[in-house]
Amino acid sequence: MAVYRIDLDESIHRIITDAGKPNGVCVSPDQKTLYVVSNDNGATGFERLNKGGAAQADKVSTPLRKGHMTLMAYDLAPDGSAKFRRVLVHYAPYDGPDGLLCDKEGNLYVAVRAENRPGICVYSPEGKELAYIKTEVPTNVGFGRGAEIKTLYITAGKSLYRIRLNKEGYHLPNK
Repeated sequence: MAVYRIDLDESIHRIITDAGKPNGVCVSPDQKTLYVVSNDNGATGFERLNKGGAAQADKVSTPLRKGHMTLMAYDLAPDGSAKFRRVLVHYAPYDGPDGLLCDKEGNLYVAVRAENRPGICVYSPEGKELAYIKTEVPTNVGFGRGAEIKTLYITAGKSLYRIRLNKEGYHLPNK
């Protein structure tokens, strides 16, 4: 469980190993911060295997124990390495975040799976909550492109939602 960087020469580098169970990453518009969400629900999939190696349907023999449920910020160096800066948001004891992304101003849109408050939380780059969009338990978020750059797409439950915002989404530049 780590975060990897793939360079333009297609080489792969492990850059973060201290993020629990990383589940989503995004880069700030100034490309100086790497945000990582950890939703360490204790499951790896191995606990669902029986002794013969076949997967069991919805039966867990080993109790799950939650780990990191956080939104974290890492300093991103020009060489692509990352250094832990701080935890921006703790979600424990509830389930943590899933997908995330930034708008062009650097605000974060995080799909939060917490049982007590599922939805999309919008945070400043410092981790201050700016807005909340109530949804079913969400899994991911994404901004459209072109004419849809102010449209936020949300996957939640068995559905795909879209909402028009006043902010433009940020996308990493092309090669």
